[in-house]
Amino acid sequence: MNADHYGALGLAANASLADIKKAFRHKASFYHPDRNDAPDAAQRFQAVQKAYEVLSDESARQAYDDNRRRNLLDDPLQTAQDIWQTYSTRILTTTTP
Repeated sequence: MNADHYGALGLAANASLADIKKAFRHKASFYHPDRNDAPDAAQRFQAVQKAYEVLSDESARQAYDDNRRRNLLDDPLQTAQDIWQTYSTRILTTTTP
């Protein structure tokens, strides 16, 4: 899963369902191949449709978000810092007499 569904809709990961619907309507209208002559309009329109399918379905969105976190897509630096903090805390508490 390499697609950035939030990016396709121009949204942050904490967007509400209303924000997702609004962004979908705007982007779908803009990229619709009947209205947009750009060579990549059809491809972008499909990406927007797929993003909406995933993000508007609660269980699909949860699975997508879980996968993003697992793949460190949201904030790799923060994730690495959290992992290091957890690791170092465990090491320090287990080695301290």
